[in-house]
Amino acid sequence: MPLTQISLPDAQKIALYAQLLLPDANEPPLQASNPLTAVVQTLEHLGYVQIDTLSVVARAHHHVLWTRLGNAYSETVLHELQATHKLIFEYWSHAASYLPMSHYRFTLPTKEHYAGGKSHWFEQDIRMKQYVLERIAAEGALQTKDFEKEPDKVGQSWYAWSAAKRALEQLFMEGRLMVSRRKGFNKVYDLCERVLPNWVNTMPPTDEEYSEFLVKTALRAHGIITLPDVCYLRPRLKNIVQQAINRLQNNGFILPVKVGNANQTAYTLPHMPDKALITPATRHHPLVHLLSPFDNVVIQRKRLQQLFGFDYQIECYMPQNKRKYGYFSLPVLWNNQFIGRIDPKTDRKSGIFYIKNRFVEPNAPPMHKWQPALEQKLQAFAQFNGCNRVVYL
Repeated sequence: MPLTQISLPDAQKIALYAQLLLPDANEPPLQASNPLTAVVQTLEHLGYVQIDTLSVVARAHHHVLWTRLGNAYSETVLHELQATHKLIFEYWSHAASYLPMSHYRFTLPTKEHYAGGKSHWFEQDIRMKQYVLERIAAEGALQTKDFEKEPDKVGQSWYAWSAAKRALEQLFMEGRLMVSRRKGFNKVYDLCERVLPNWVNTMPPTDEEYSEFLVKTALRAHGIITLPDVCYLRPRLKNIVQQAINRLQNNGFILPVKVGNANQTAYTLPHMPDKALITPATRHHPLVHLLSPFDNVVIQRKRLQQLFGFDYQIECYMPQNKRKYGYFSLPVLWNNQFIGRIDPKTDRKSGIFYIKNRFVEPNAPPMHKWQPALEQKLQAFAQFNGCNRVVYL
């Protein structure tokens, strides 16, 4: 039987609709509800938001949520949800991320993998791990700095703080420690049993449950997916994910499709094309987004290139003389087309949001179609960053 054919522009719209970047005329916007609830709903829908250490502009975890929720989002919400309500938690997705607490049990296979001997970045120090656990058990939640220059308790004269930090991160990956809150931007670690709410399901999922969770989460968040999309940075799971796709296809939960001229089979939910391709009556024209380099829709660079023809790379990790677009360029999305990028810098003391460089993609529509909306979005983003002026350098 021939696959259902979906054009590339329609596939783009499906992907952006699933990423909450195209408003839905038939459903109330998330920002209409309580801000705490809106953030939890957004995290449950997207699956995660990446935690960003860089603060050239608002950190990625805030930027991603503001992009979806607008001015209803406040940077204090994540702290409140994590430290007070315990409705979200930190763990590793493809990188350090905030996840909804309802997804906790599906992090257990990864934790079991680490607890079984896999090391996180560095070789393990068993004695330091035990020392760290004993101190936290006795003293309560601690930060990395609380372990600086500790006297010999585990066989050496002094331990540098980096050894303790490695132990903390390894125990975190194993699930024996959790981040109870952030103090500033520093993690505060505590025993898992003292952080995890008693209502959370802690039964490890079977391979079938886990693989179907990954597929369904990817479908909900991205709308249209391939096997490599689901297995991004999870190559060891390829076989069980393919089996899950086969099961879900056989029972009619997912629909195999052919996107444009691509050779690889993609998958979507049967209702998604009809739902996503209806022009929303509530859409403000034209629609522009300034996306974080770590936004969920752009983080898989190969998928971004294949689906949108947008070749994007963050250049802050490159030598300055090799940068083409700047230290921290933000992709600019107009409707379902990436039209350019801007290289910004926030000066919060002066209240100025600087635009150091602007770049327009060669295939972008005429500037007059999107420039007014971009200017408006830049003003709104500057305000979110605590700035009252946009200055072009």
